[in-house]
Amino acid sequence: MIVKSFPVPPLGCNCSIIGDPITKRAIVVDPGGAHERILKDVQDLGLTVVSILHTHAHFDHFLASGEMKKATNATLCLHPDDRELWEMLEIQCRMFGVPYAPVPLPDYWLHDEEKLIVGGIEGVALHTPGHTPGSMCFHFPGEKLLLGGDTLFQGSIGRTDLWGGDFEAIERSIRERLYTLDEVTRVITGHGPETQIGIERESNQFVRA
Repeated sequence: MIVKSFPVPPLGCNCSIIGDPITKRAIVVDPGGAHERILKDVQDLGLTVVSILHTHAHFDHFLASGEMKKATNATLCLHPDDRELWEMLEIQCRMFGVPYAPVPLPDYWLHDEEKLIVGGIEGVALHTPGHTPGSMCFHFPGEKLLLGGDTLFQGSIGRTDLWGGDFEAIERSIRERLYTLDEVTRVITGHGPETQIGIERESNQFVRA
């Protein structure tokens, strides 16, 4: 599996490109900004983007989505519980002083335990509410890889003091949905450095196993 992850402006959201080396089909997760850079990386990897997945609908995880959609005609995907936040994207940008780039409504609403097929690669969408009502993580068990969005960080967890945040919900999501994964699972977080499930089980200061 092709995996490339890198931070994008304005808030350093980690955008990830997941590709199948055989079919050259790919998904892009959380294109938070810098669409030209993302598109160049996709081109350099020889991939075709078929889906754009969002772990949640905070503005810093979507800012390049409109341009990505225009350039690739890929399917925009989000959990339905974040629809209200998606409809508030312009307001979110205004509150944080960030220019708003229009993005259409998602083409497809993802649900818990839904399979993610990228060519010959198979993953699953996990509904992990807490940071937002519709927060999701994307798990690729064959690769022992988790795209964790803003649910779980290295030594920390996602904020719960923003729109729709719920500490009890995020704690439950991490304990019941993430800490049950294989301990060597690599976690690409929504911001900052990567981690592993086993490390967080033992040492995360906010949620212990």
